[in-house]
Amino acid sequence: MQETLFDDQYSNTGQSAPAYGSLEELYQASRNCTRCRLSETRTNYVFGEGNPEARIVVIGEAPGAEEDAQGRPFVGRSGKLLDKILEAIGFSRHDVFICNIVKCRPPQNRNPQADEIEHCLTWLYAQLDLIRPDILLLLGRVAANTILDNNSSMGSMRGRILKWKGYDVVVTYHPAALLRNPNWKYNCWEDVKMLRTHYDTICAENHQ
Repeated sequence: MQETLFDDQYSNTGQSAPAYGSLEELYQASRNCTRCRLSETRTNYVFGEGNPEARIVVIGEAPGAEEDAQGRPFVGRSGKLLDKILEAIGFSRHDVFICNIVKCRPPQNRNPQADEIEHCLTWLYAQLDLIRPDILLLLGRVAANTILDNNSSMGSMRGRILKWKGYDVVVTYHPAALLRNPNWKYNCWEDVKMLRTHYDTICAENHQ
């Protein structure tokens, strides 16, 4: 039996790991989630979107105002920049799967709090179990620190391929940070070029 990310999450609780047959089934199971306080202030639950068989999953921090209004990830100014970043290395939104650490917007776009993240990670892990990508692209320090379970700086995490639970991980700046600090765009470009090169290497190896 294939080990899932849930096995780690539930190993010390005595609970059985939940199983879902598809992303649609998972969406239906999670869309009315009330596990944390963010459910009280959301307009829409932002599950994520993209290719259900994507080899790259892009993970941000949390939905913003536009995302909360539309129920879709990365549709505001940050989303438009993310689209351009992906296009620059030959991908579209349809090629990858895009989601966030938490599925509901924190009030005033504050950082999600530890208990909110803890409750929502169950849904993210279930998404990864279903998609089984090769590479995770983590956007920003909150996403990276959460997934990698550390408190490291962006400078120490980006610029190399990291490993997490069998996945290859690339860390780069969140598009919102790039809009505030355009001088970081060069480093982001280097990060996503590295991702593209690594992706091409994996594809070549899989076809040998």
